[in-house]
Amino acid sequence: MENKTHWKKLIDPNYIGAYELMGVTTELTVKIKEVKKEKVKSADGKEKDCVVAYLENQKPMILNSTNCKTITKIYNTPLIQDWSGKSIILYVAKIKAFGEEVDALRVRATAPKTLPELTPDKEEDWDKVKQALKNGFKMDQVKKKWFVSDENQELLISEAI
Repeated sequence: MENKTHWKKLIDPNYIGAYELMGVTTELTVKIKEVKKEKVKSADGKEKDCVVAYLENQKPMILNSTNCKTITKIYNTPLIQDWSGKSIILYVAKIKAFGEEVDALRVRATAPKTLPELTPDKEEDWDKVKQALKNGFKMDQVKKKWFVSDENQELLISEAI
C-alpha cells in the first residue's frame, strides 16, 4: 500500500487530530499526563479557552464536551485531576458539524486493557523476558504481555545484548 499524507500533517498543528490516525491505525491508546484549561489559538488566529489533555509521547489533545463526558464515564469521575495517569483509546468517528460530515477524534467509551508493568524488581519475570530477547523475541512481542516504560525498555535491551 502506498504511503499517503493527510494535508493537515504538513501544517504540523500543536494538537493531535483525527488526521493523525487516518491511514495509520484505527485506534491509539494514550496515557493522560495532565488536563488543564488554557487559551488555544485557532487557524484564523482567534484565541479561546479550551480543555487540553497533555498526553505521554503524543501531541496534546483539545477535549470537547463529548470526550470529557466519555472520560468521566469510563473512570467514574468528572474531576480532571483524577484523569492524570489514566489511559484512553482514541479513534476517528464521522460526525455532522458545520453542515457537513467531518472526521472527529473521539475517546472510546471503555478503558483500555491494562497490562502489568515489567520492572527490574520483578526479578523472575525480568530475567525470563531478558532471556526471551536473547533468544530472538522482539520488544513488540514483549509489549503484548507487559507494559514496559521507555527507560526500562532501554535497560532490558542493554542487559539482553
